[in-house]
Amino acid sequence: MTSFWTGERVRLRGIEPDDWTAFMGFAVDEECLGDLLHPPRSAEGFRAWAKDQAVAKSDGDCFGLAIEAVDTGQIVGAVGSHHADPRAGWFEYGITMGAGHRRKGYAAEAVVMLLRFMFAERRYHKCEARIFAHNEPSLALHHRLGFTEEGRLRDHVFFAGQHHDLVVMGILADEFAQLHSLSGLE
Repeated sequence: MTSFWTGERVRLRGIEPDDWTAFMGFAVDEECLGDLLHPPRSAEGFRAWAKDQAVAKSDGDCFGLAIEAVDTGQIVGAVGSHHADPRAGWFEYGITMGAGHRRKGYAAEAVVMLLRFMFAERRYHKCEARIFAHNEPSLALHHRLGFTEEGRLRDHVFFAGQHHDLVVMGILADEFAQLHSLSGLE
């Protein structure tokens, strides 16, 4: 039997203190992609953050995980759920991939694992993702995974000196189940 959290390409795992360098690299990669601009954080700031994440108690159904490549053991990205509303049955999630690890199937496999857990094990009904309208690779990934564009928040975020649209995409548990196995232990 394989682990629920290990697929063909990736393994999802908790964040360890030594992961700080990977997360520092992801922050640089996101800035280069045109993501929200944040003030630079020191290496010590990333070290402290990773150490805190490694010992943090779960916040219900809101958590962050490292995405590790099965073949190399290298951290290639991160995925997590946030803004979970168990009463209404929906949650949001986010994913980031290191620049050298995009378009290799890592993100798709990690997202399917996370959604499988949230839909099959935690009984959520809906997942939402908010994606910058200019991030065409992420929009394409979400379409391939079965997400539907539910709306566009015009001029919703401000970065790089101007306002940008934010695309809201969603997938329902039954839509996910039609496209992806819910067991995770095939």
